[in-house]
Amino acid sequence: MELHRNAALSLNARRRLAQRVVDHGWSLGEAAAAAEVSERTGAKWARRYRAEGETGLLDRSSAPHRQARRTSEGRVQAIASLRRLRLTGAQIAQLLDMPEQTVSGILTRIGMGRLGRLGLEPARRYERSRPGELIHVDVKKLGRIERGAGKRVTAVKRNPRRTHVDAAGVERKVIGWEYVHIAIDDATRLAYVEVLSDERAATAIRFFRNALRFFSRYGIRVERVLSDNGACYRAKLHAIACRALGIRHLFTRPYRPQTNGKAERFIRTMLGGWAYGAIYRNSAERRAALDGWLWHYNHERPHRALSRQTPAARLTELNRNNVLGSYT
Repeated sequence: MELHRNAALSLNARRRLAQRVVDHGWSLGEAAAAAEVSERTGAKWARRYRAEGETGLLDRSSAPHRQARRTSEGRVQAIASLRRLRLTGAQIAQLLDMPEQTVSGILTRIGMGRLGRLGLEPARRYERSRPGELIHVDVKKLGRIERGAGKRVTAVKRNPRRTHVDAAGVERKVIGWEYVHIAIDDATRLAYVEVLSDERAATAIRFFRNALRFFSRYGIRVERVLSDNGACYRAKLHAIACRALGIRHLFTRPYRPQTNGKAERFIRTMLGGWAYGAIYRNSAERRAALDGWLWHYNHERPHRALSRQTPAARLTELNRNNVLGSYT
């Protein structure tokens, strides 16, 4: 029940007034005077309480019971069906030849005002029970920083076409890209990151070996790794390396990045907290800031999906509670 700020009677005050009249034999004038309301108001609440009990003391809608121009139920169902197809309010209004304000009001009334995941297949969330049971890996490409902040900060495009010709006679951009390789544990969200010069198979293998050493320092033995279908992960060289390390390599279905959602979400967090979280003078300064941010992520930043625990605290808890024993 929502009360406006000048309301004379709360629910308890209505109950008290009505009970004085109905149950305790007070006159209507006495009860109304004690509640500091008119006799007409007192009579209304006493009448509702006598007829409906506690339910009658709740607020009622002031809308008329019947509206001659109210949108028919069939039209409301048609609007709902189109909304489930993820059409916007404006598109629905155009299709059904209705005012946008009417469609918007109906969508709000039936609880479909926000699209969200409406009409999409339900999100299938999973979490492995043991540290190292599944590691997610991915690569994020970042533009190098040269001579101060770029257009994301300054909104000015500087030297967009600076190129040079390499020894093979290929024209290449001068500034170029850096490749951020990430690995994150499914159960604990413990993460390892390196900024490397490319995303070739040999580079990805070198990063993965470094990631295994990182997780090993925390007592985690990696069993499986999940990646997208990037060329560096599909390469035969990468398959041979995984086989030699005794690690099973899993791939996401094509065009299904949500399967590797923990890596995708970590990349978003990393971009906001590190890559775009400060203004850097050059790429070297950005790379130098990575270690500090990664320590903060693993040891200090609470994670909502882990009940506000840090990844390091989650690892400690799982190692203590896991019935299969600790890896440490």
